[in-house]
Amino acid sequence: MTQDGRLIRGERTRSAVLEQALVLATVSGLDGLSLSQVADALGVSKSGLFAHWRSKEALQLAVIDQARAQWRDRVVRPALEVPPGVRRLWAVHDRRIAFYEARVLPGGCFFANAHFEFNARPGVIRDRLAGELTAWMTFLTGLAGEAAGLGELRPGVDPAGLAYHVESLGVCAVMQAPVAGAAPTYAQARRQLLEHLRAVTIDPTILEQT
Repeated sequence: MTQDGRLIRGERTRSAVLEQALVLATVSGLDGLSLSQVADALGVSKSGLFAHWRSKEALQLAVIDQARAQWRDRVVRPALEVPPGVRRLWAVHDRRIAFYEARVLPGGCFFANAHFEFNARPGVIRDRLAGELTAWMTFLTGLAGEAAGLGELRPGVDPAGLAYHVESLGVCAVMQAPVAGAAPTYAQARRQLLEHLRAVTIDPTILEQT
């Protein structure tokens, strides 16, 4: 096999491992993740995985990167295809709820779970997760600010406050769905944001087809 062929095979193995590790992390917790656990789930040797990640922390950081890439592909990119403004902000929320509904990850939301798990545990993992949350909230606030700049929001609507509202509904929905039932919980999460956006939007008809 050529060197290029080995590299391709190595990247495919790495991707498959990270996908499985991401799934396991939403069930067992990011701290509960280990090379042995991932190796057993995939039916491969731990030594083979050790060639990619020399420590548990290195694997955890790689899983965070994998989760971010998955979120970008399944939530952010589809939403960015929608015209900017209030409709795009709604699309992010809608795609997020659709991602949860599809049960791509059995434990619900990787980031929500990991934040609760590491919030009180200073260190490299907590710092990386804090950076991801800051970036996400900056993104949502930017979308809300874009809507304000387009003249779609009523005077006095705070973009950061609107972003916080969107995030709160998303986190609350994924945390309550296993207990209160997925269908009614996710329907409520969509309905609540749609009603709020219509209340703060100058022209609510732009959301009528949503």
